[in-house]
Amino acid sequence: MLAERIREQILEVATPLFLTQGYGATSIEAVAKGAHMSKRTLYSRFRDKAELFGAVVHRLVEQLRPPNANTEQFFEGASIEAILQRLARLILRAALSTSALALHRVIVAEATRFPELAAALNQEGTRREAIRRIAALLEAESVAGRLNLSKPEFAAEQFLHMLVAGPQRRALGLGEPMTESELDAWASDAVDLFLNGCRGTMAR
Repeated sequence: MLAERIREQILEVATPLFLTQGYGATSIEAVAKGAHMSKRTLYSRFRDKAELFGAVVHRLVEQLRPPNANTEQFFEGASIEAILQRLARLILRAALSTSALALHRVIVAEATRFPELAAALNQEGTRREAIRRIAALLEAESVAGRLNLSKPEFAAEQFLHMLVAGPQRRALGLGEPMTESELDAWASDAVDLFLNGCRGTMAR
């Protein structure tokens, strides 16, 4: 369909511009020129630069999903350990991909000057969805008496942070990037530490 091809053409040009030049330095004029179309054509698809950036974020997130993956399969398993181990490896690989790291740099560098960046990222909702799904797993385990926690959503958010923060910092240049085997060991250790904590006594 022509409309879809035009939209994809715009995003093909806009994505590397945003990721390499940043949000502030990327103009609608530059995107339109790179896509070989008028600004009027571009504005007929995207209301403003913030909406275009939001579409770029959504596209990047979709590309990070495993091909032909059924989301439900990652939340199925015989034990909470098996599910979290599977999710941990998947989340780490996505968070440390080249495009995800480039997006993170743009957000950190420019979110203060351009609040619409954070809004575009929040609108994508992928992180919120992951927290919600993991929290539901933790709550079910707590109800069954296998975990001892009162705030499953808070616990899920802390799990994501302890899983991603260290490897991400090293991948961004604050240390030596981790190898594939080190990432697997990190994921396994993070899950073990997290679940051992949840099986203890947590402050209410």
